[in-house]
Amino acid sequence: MSKRGGFPGGMGGFGGMNLNQLMKEAKKMQADMEKNQEELSQKEFEATAGGGAISVKVSGNKEIKEITIKKEVVDPEDVEMLQDLILTCINEALRKVDSAQAASLGKYNIPGLM
Repeated sequence: MSKRGGFPGGMGGFGGMNLNQLMKEAKKMQADMEKNQEELSQKEFEATAGGGAISVKVSGNKEIKEITIKKEVVDPEDVEMLQDLILTCINEALRKVDSAQAASLGKYNIPGLM
């Protein structure tokens, strides 16, 4: 039995890494993740629907920046189609942001993060 108490064989589950080194690594990872998130927020993602009749630009922060609707798709008799095209386009742009976030943060392999 160890005279000093604590973990048998050193730090055990930390792979022999001391606590200070572990904290340094965690801080570096946090800084890298914040940098990646900032870079992602600066990007724009675009999606189109209806063969280009509708286009949407979204920031990496999921803010809608621009919606473009071609005149020929605006039919007062079929407003529902226009609404569906807009929803489809916005949702696709947001999926692109989610995909970019997953790709960016996925390399950190933190259980429970994603």
